[in-house]
Amino acid sequence: MDVKTVCLGLLTFGEASGYDIKKHLEAGFEHFFSTGFGSIYPALAALAEEGFATVIAANPGGRPERKVYRITAAGEKALRHALSTCEPAHKLRSELLALLYFAHLVPPERIGAVLDAQLAQMRDALARMKRTGCPGEHEWPGSVRFVQGFGIALHEAAVRYMAANRQLLVPPAPRVPAPRRPRPAAGATAESVRKPSKPARERAVKHRRRAA
Repeated sequence: MDVKTVCLGLLTFGEASGYDIKKHLEAGFEHFFSTGFGSIYPALAALAEEGFATVIAANPGGRPERKVYRITAAGEKALRHALSTCEPAHKLRSELLALLYFAHLVPPERIGAVLDAQLAQMRDALARMKRTGCPGEHEWPGSVRFVQGFGIALHEAAVRYMAANRQLLVPPAPRVPAPRRPRPAAGATAESVRKPSKPARERAVKHRRRAA
């Protein structure tokens, strides 16, 4: 399924700008269909040229320029046809896992930094999926909540696994032994070690007398 079809599908939830589409993608698509503004805006423009969407509001010359799109009847027909004929392949391509497969050839410091960065990204993605801020979210159908929940479960499982099995890739730091207490001299008893010296006792007596 290409970006145009996904954008067309998201327009069925209501009128949207490129920014709105990107926000919706981050909420429910990020775990399996990652794309950015560089793909979204050309796809929306192409849909408008083909008559599958129409621009209902624009801010020409504004900063930033903002166009709002609405799906047309022809767009709905094209979308239903695409959904009924596409092959629903489930593929996973991960540059991260490809790197970690050969982690034994990479300095541990590099792998540790990669894991820390990936964990931070996954936690950020979880926060976005759980608090989307998308308008009309409470009206999303069960199919959207299913896929969104799938992504949340996937990220939560990945975060738990990476945190629990980090030692397989990065050896834990060596433990620093606690400093040893000095051993008493040969022949000294525990009582003699603890007992203060005579000068110390005399100083303590003088201090108590002055205080009195």
